[in-house]
Amino acid sequence: MQWMWVFVTHLATLYVIRPSRGQDVPAEVLGANYEGRMIHDGWSPYDAFKKAIHQQCLRHLLHRAEELLEQASWWVGRFLRQAIELLQDALALRDRRDAGTISEHGLAVARGRLEKRLDRLLAWNLSNPANRRFQAHLAKHRDEILTFLYHPDIEATNWPAEQAIRPAVVNRKVFGGNRTVVGAHAQEVLASLFATCVQWKQDTLAFLSNLICTPASERMSAAIDT
Repeated sequence: MQWMWVFVTHLATLYVIRPSRGQDVPAEVLGANYEGRMIHDGWSPYDAFKKAIHQQCLRHLLHRAEELLEQASWWVGRFLRQAIELLQDALALRDRRDAGTISEHGLAVARGRLEKRLDRLLAWNLSNPANRRFQAHLAKHRDEILTFLYHPDIEATNWPAEQAIRPAVVNRKVFGGNRTVVGAHAQEVLASLFATCVQWKQDTLAFLSNLICTPASERMSAAIDT
């Protein structure tokens, strides 16, 4: 079995197909000592990147809380409702910041209040096992939940990666997947090229045609000049 990974930045998208779901794949792509920013769904292999700035995807946290709430009694659901309200308020504060309707001081004060609310939630003594597991996840990633409120250029969710993976998954379902390592590599390269061209608003087929028709010596010269 092979797994498709996608790495998305503002400038490029990279697809990688590997037989592993472990930390070795992001370490191969980013480097084991990666110190940049990582926005992800909380998958445990990302925890290995101790030097990176992490942001837990709030959409995944909200979805998990909402699913638990559907099965919970009113009493058990109190914790979940407060967790959902906290996450939604954090997103609303981001929207106010991005719209310029709150001052820097106001942002700092509101952010501090959210931090205190989060700590109070983590201090709850819960009896429900599912709620305890969710609380333990929040506690483990305590400093990765509100990162986006300190860094305006960090997304609150991993929606760019979610959007990028969908066409690749649909494409894989249509043709039934790759049969060989060579085929998987071809898909990696072409999918990365097409997605990145879209980001750059380039005509992908025209770009690929020009690339193929350009002599190798000229491509090498252009790369050196760049």
